[in-house]
Amino acid sequence: MVFRRLRRIGGGGSVPLEVDTQVAAGFVRPGETLRGEVLVRAVDSDVQLRGIELKLFAEVKPSYDGADTKETICWPSTNGYFKLAKGEERRVPFEQRLPWDVPLTEVTGQAVGAVVAMSTKVKYDEAEGVGDHDLVHIAALPLHEAIFDAFAAEGYLCDACEVTDDRIPSLEYGIYLTQTFLLTDRVGTRGRPPQLELTFVTNRVGCEIHLRRAAPAQDWEDKPAAASWVAAHHDLGRTDFTAEAREWIDLVGKLSSA
Repeated sequence: MVFRRLRRIGGGGSVPLEVDTQVAAGFVRPGETLRGEVLVRAVDSDVQLRGIELKLFAEVKPSYDGADTKETICWPSTNGYFKLAKGEERRVPFEQRLPWDVPLTEVTGQAVGAVVAMSTKVKYDEAEGVGDHDLVHIAALPLHEAIFDAFAAEGYLCDACEVTDDRIPSLEYGIYLTQTFLLTDRVGTRGRPPQLELTFVTNRVGCEIHLRRAAPAQDWEDKPAAASWVAAHHDLGRTDFTAEAREWIDLVGKLSSA
């Protein structure tokens, strides 16, 4: 346990309150419940808390200059209205069901470069304090893993990802961001794109899969044409995703040369 003393918003000076937000150890997957607790302690005097505000956010690449570099995913709720006596410590639990399309921070046990974090803001007495950010680890769903494994079997490995505030046109989103994975061909098969961009739009039923040749353009509509397919969570064990990935790669190769 490491308490962090808060800083006043808009100025310096000491704060009579220490806070430590702890997210449950390990990782959580999309659609699962994120759990944790906020530990608060009054340091030098009695403190009247007037609210604890938690925000789960993702760092994003903005689509235009001046846009926010953080996109809110959800606002976990917790009880933050009580009084702490000097030296008193209290644990305030929280839990939040994650959206199905929350960005993944790790695939097959490896970090992919996305950043998802929890920020803590505590209101007390007549002032406000703000805590630092705590990283949250979001692992891929079994369906995601099966599709990544299928591409790996074809020689395409995930090198990195990008989370943007751009959206795929005509698709329904739960949160306003898109995560795209960069797949690089380690085999160098003739006639295949050297790099692919893979995007999932996931919900409780499954996910829509978008695949296209990698290109430096930023906006979705300015990039090469993407092919798309639908896969359900219950397709695991019933679908040969390696054969599917082979067909998908070949189709994208044809789209690229058209």
